Amino acid sequence: MLNSLLPADWLYLERIVRFGETDSAGVIHFYQLLRWCHESWEESLERYGLKAADVFPNILNKEKQPLVALPIIHCEADFWKPLQTGDHISIELLPKKISAGSFQVTFKFKRGDNYVAQALIQHQAINSQTRSCCELSTKINSWLAESLCID
Repeated sequence: MLNSLLPADWLYLERIVRFGETDSAGVIHFYQLLRWCHESWEESLERYGLKAADVFPNILNKEKQPLVALPIIHCEADFWKPLQTGDHISIELLPKKISAGSFQVTFKFKRGDNYVAQALIQHQAINSQTRSCCELSTKINSWLAESLCID
């Protein structure tokens, strides 16, 4: 483990729906949910102890690029209730390793005691230089393994 936190500290997050995230009907625009998923995953990695520079490419610093890139190869979302400006929501991340080179994260969104949406994002590890499929990095493997230690 990279820090002394428990999995619940990096797998349960909260946010508030902002006005700029809604459409003219006053509910979140569909793509916001997937953006929140990615941002939640990034925050989860940070809380776990991984630096963004160790996971995500930085176009401004080509000398220090991660050896493994993690492009999204599949995503989906289901909406059950509208989310509106000011709603407080909790986001539960449920990571799952699929293979030596891929994983997915399911995101469950709740408002109060009610589930309002769910999304899934799958990543495939590729070598940053050759763009060929490869195994996940040790750091992502650690995050995945320790994320499965939830009671």
